[in-house]
Amino acid sequence: VQLQASGGGLVQVGGSLKLSCTTSSRTISDYAVGWFRQAPGKEREFVAASRRSAGSTSYANSVKGRFTISRDNAKNTVYLQMNSLKPEDTAIYYCAAISGSPILSTMWAADKYDYWGQGTQVTVSS
Repeated sequence: VQLQASGGGLVQVGGSLKLSCTTSSRTISDYAVGWFRQAPGKEREFVAASRRSAGSTSYANSVKGRFTISRDNAKNTVYLQMNSLKPEDTAIYYCAAISGSPILSTMWAADKYDYWGQGTQVTVSS
């Protein structure tokens, strides 16, 4: 399946961005979806995940309370709403998908994912 992440950009500290992850080759409702990010010189890290059913979500501690993952299966899209952005949120953000129904507590692990999008740059300026 091909995933496309979009919505990144340049924003000031405290601002908001909404990322989108879509697939044109399959329906997003067939997949659990996660968001990861990678800053320059750092390893890729888990941000948020959503199982196939809306409402079953997980977040990294660093973004909990500021970011929200949601899905609109009718639009074939998973979103990452990012509020109260900080300079340390600057990174390339990737969406990834897992076939089937993984256990939510395991979705922080990048090697669980079967498919990856190309990434979208988020830059938070101070």
